[in-house]
Amino acid sequence: MHGLHSILILLAASVVIVALFRRLSLPPIIGYLVVGMAIGPSALGLLQETEGTHLLAEFGVVFLLFTIGLEFSFPQLHAMRWAVGVLGASQVLVCLALFGLVAWWLTGSPEIGVVLGGALALSSTAIVTKQLTEQLEIHTRHGRRAVGVLLFQDLAVVPLLIAIPILAGNSDHSLSAELGISLLKGIAVFAAMVWIGRKALRPIFHEVAQARSNELFTLTVLLIAIAAAWATYLAGLSLALGAFLAGIMLGETEYRHQIDADIRPFRDVLLGFFFITVGMVIDLPVLLTGLHWVLLIAAGMMATKLALVYAVARSVDAPRDAGRTAIILANGGEFGFALIALAISDNLMTPQNSQLVLAAIVVSMVAAPLLIRHNDRLVERVLGSPRSAVDPAKAESDVTRVADLLSDHVVLCGYGRTGQNIGRFLDQEGLPYIALDLDPERVQEARSAGEPVSYGDCERREILDAAGLGRARMVVLSFDSPGTTLKVLERTRAERPDIPVLVRTRDDRWIERFEEAGATAVVPEVLEASLMLTSHVLALLGVPMARVFRKVREVRGDRYRLLKGYFHGAERVDMEKAGRFREQLHAVTLNGKASAIGSRLADVRLEDIGVTVTAVRRGGIRGPQPDPGTVLRDGDVLVLYGNPEALEHAEHMLLGGESEAAAAGRV
Repeated sequence: MHGLHSILILLAASVVIVALFRRLSLPPIIGYLVVGMAIGPSALGLLQETEGTHLLAEFGVVFLLFTIGLEFSFPQLHAMRWAVGVLGASQVLVCLALFGLVAWWLTGSPEIGVVLGGALALSSTAIVTKQLTEQLEIHTRHGRRAVGVLLFQDLAVVPLLIAIPILAGNSDHSLSAELGISLLKGIAVFAAMVWIGRKALRPIFHEVAQARSNELFTLTVLLIAIAAAWATYLAGLSLALGAFLAGIMLGETEYRHQIDADIRPFRDVLLGFFFITVGMVIDLPVLLTGLHWVLLIAAGMMATKLALVYAVARSVDAPRDAGRTAIILANGGEFGFALIALAISDNLMTPQNSQLVLAAIVVSMVAAPLLIRHNDRLVERVLGSPRSAVDPAKAESDVTRVADLLSDHVVLCGYGRTGQNIGRFLDQEGLPYIALDLDPERVQEARSAGEPVSYGDCERREILDAAGLGRARMVVLSFDSPGTTLKVLERTRAERPDIPVLVRTRDDRWIERFEEAGATAVVPEVLEASLMLTSHVLALLGVPMARVFRKVREVRGDRYRLLKGYFHGAERVDMEKAGRFREQLHAVTLNGKASAIGSRLADVRLEDIGVTVTAVRRGGIRGPQPDPGTVLRDGDVLVLYGNPEALEHAEHMLLGGESEAAAAGRV
């Protein structure tokens, strides 16, 4: 029962803290670290460190690296060889030397200098990769650089772990012999995993998929991830490295997305336990009494790593990318705890003289999510690099040069897939256009192909003027970000109130907002896809094309009212990506005791709480867009449209008789 008591405390504290940090828009990683410090042995003492909790937490990192591996491939790793071999090696070796010399000078022990130098040189694989994945930056230039360095750090941990017992005099072998044996085992395991992965994994998953069992599929994924981690562990490497390799191999199969969806719940929960165990390492009395030393060590470590990574990365990257990579890698890492723990168990260090360093690493890890989240802004303010890698004045002159010969043209703001497709059609019709985009690589490739694309921030009035907005015929906004679209739309309307502006959006949630801001037409991708598919269905069923075209025109003319919302059912929703109040459809049946029976639809006043009645079904007949004077009867089915909370209140009003004023006050 004691174990159950500990789990309940752990879960209750996690739920409260993570919910609070989500409400405050802070990274939940920090919340987990706070939970660990609060309920750990040195604070409330509600949870003690055990081998079981450490093993459970370590599997969080295993599954994290497994899902990260799904996003990569061996060709991508080959392309990252500079980040792994040069940037990673430079960062680890130089930091180890600098921090080790300082620790040697302070403690008088070269052995302790090696341990602390190695511990401070490492960064947090778990925090960095999780935060970059959440921010969709894992495949950016600075994201790939950071992942490459982290891979080298994970490999560098192995010789450090081998060296510590030898430095403590607890090994009968020389350092070179131990390293040689470990290297041979690592190469053998790596070759075996690659061979098995290439030959066996795809046939295995073909068989599993044919069984059409979600349970069997998930069990197979768990087996492969843990088996790969175990194999590299036996070879003297880290568990996480084996899981990463397994993820890469499975990422080359057609089951990558399903595997990621199945493994994500295990990863997130176990990773939370990992961060809690990291927080439990801190001795709060030592942290509070020596806080000035802790902060000094943490600041010195982060500043040194930031400067070093920036200096090396700057040799091949633009200042902005180099700065972002440096900020991402400036934190301390979880493998530092492993090195210090091994040194303590081998009597190379005492727990007392290691607490300040442990606390400094945790402090840097607490700061890491915030630094990574705002790495772009910090580059601007701290390193003095402009937001774009291109000089604004140069970008403006380049846009002017491209647009000078154009008139009565189209300005395409955003040159992703949608913008490029529009440009191809315009080009086929001989209609002039200029496209603006903020991705330097995309702009360079498109320019090399002869397309009229320039680097430019459409939110700046100078860039729009340089693109010839004053003499343009039309503006098309194809951004994926609604916030960016709204800013550019307002800027365009301020300069040219008369010009047609077409806006692309993913769904119907922003249609009214864009139209209020002055959009001539808003094209929601999801609704248009449904409309086109429906028109094909009707045509193939023999409905006359004239009637099909009329239906399509009616839906568009009615601002897609017919297509808004849908019944979500029991589909799995990603709570971090989906809005909490996502609008949807919901059906409510009025039975003999419903208070709304006998009332007019207008008298119920559901619109006051943000709910629209899209249809009333009576006697098997569905009446769309019902008249407000419709008197509701027993057995009527009302189809409602709104966000989940408003729909819940509406159902209570219709069935339970809650007043509209009370319900409106609750929304």
